[in-house]
Amino acid sequence: MDSVDVLIVGGGIAGASLGARLAGNLRVMLVEAEDMCGRHATGRSAAFWQASLGGDTPERRLSLASKPMFDEGWPGSPTPLLRPRGAVHLTGPAGEKFDDADAMAGQYRLEHLDRAKVDALLPGLREQWTGAWYEASCADIDVAAFHAACLAALRRQGGMVRTDAALQSVRRSGERWIVETGSGSVEAGIIVNAAGAWGDEVAARCDVPALGLQPKRRTVVQLRIGRSGLRDLPFVTDLHASFYFKGEGDNSVWVCPLDETDTDPCDAAPEEIDVAIAIDRFEKAVDWPVEAVERKWAGLRTFAPDRGMKFGFDPEANGFFWCVGQGGMGIQTAPAASLLCASLIRGEALPGELAGLIAEDFAPRTFR
Repeated sequence: MDSVDVLIVGGGIAGASLGARLAGNLRVMLVEAEDMCGRHATGRSAAFWQASLGGDTPERRLSLASKPMFDEGWPGSPTPLLRPRGAVHLTGPAGEKFDDADAMAGQYRLEHLDRAKVDALLPGLREQWTGAWYEASCADIDVAAFHAACLAALRRQGGMVRTDAALQSVRRSGERWIVETGSGSVEAGIIVNAAGAWGDEVAARCDVPALGLQPKRRTVVQLRIGRSGLRDLPFVTDLHASFYFKGEGDNSVWVCPLDETDTDPCDAAPEEIDVAIAIDRFEKAVDWPVEAVERKWAGLRTFAPDRGMKFGFDPEANGFFWCVGQGGMGIQTAPAASLLCASLIRGEALPGELAGLIAEDFAPRTFR
């Protein structure tokens, strides 16, 4: 039987990034139920780093703290993790703006564009759009490279990764957890629940009360468009109200209808109605001809009841640590979130990179 200090359950970006933080000075094992890490939410994410996302919340502060770490290629990525994209937040006759736009200062300042300037960026807009807010700092995240770098860093520092290792049974023995998995037995001092949509199921296996996590399905469609030069198209949204789209290839775009459909934890698949809604909203935004659906997929975004991220030891279960509820911001916050969680697990004060963050804001059984 292997013996470790920390057993991380879940091989997506939450578990992988935390493992990369902890493996240097603790014995760490990461177990993943699937045959590969990152098969579900992480592997299906159309991830962006976007300063405005999340509003005036602790989650956005995590995102802002993560930006320098992405820029530095943490945790040792051989390729850049961010690719400049820019975001256009379309507005209608009311000239809508972000509620906290005044807080977006300095390098993250939002620039207001009139219709003429928007047309220069996006020729073919329908007539209902009167202007936009432009967010220059929005960038694509190379999710595959980031996830791979985290797993590599975990292994490089002596951590172990096991796939096909679903939890079969868990029990307490004194101050330790005894865990049977599909790939063998493990004894651990701390269990980290980084299982995403399956977070409450993992808690149940450990005889820990559920948090009430709710997975929600989200759909993305890749469309072939009857025009070219689209690869570097900005991220375009109606202030995150009903759609976004962004360039993918020379004549293709990714479109999302921003659906949030409650579901059980599962291998999510797109519903035809959501694909149709995505296309309809895209065609109502621009007059670009849609020639074909090239790809379609769905993933799960999982939320706590208050939609806040939950990081910390469970007050009702010794040695059980929650790292769940990342919703739609898990990847863009992972560098700072993993640093926060690692500090809590090691019993250390939050480092300077997390200045302004309060650990209690993420307490797992405190709902905002």
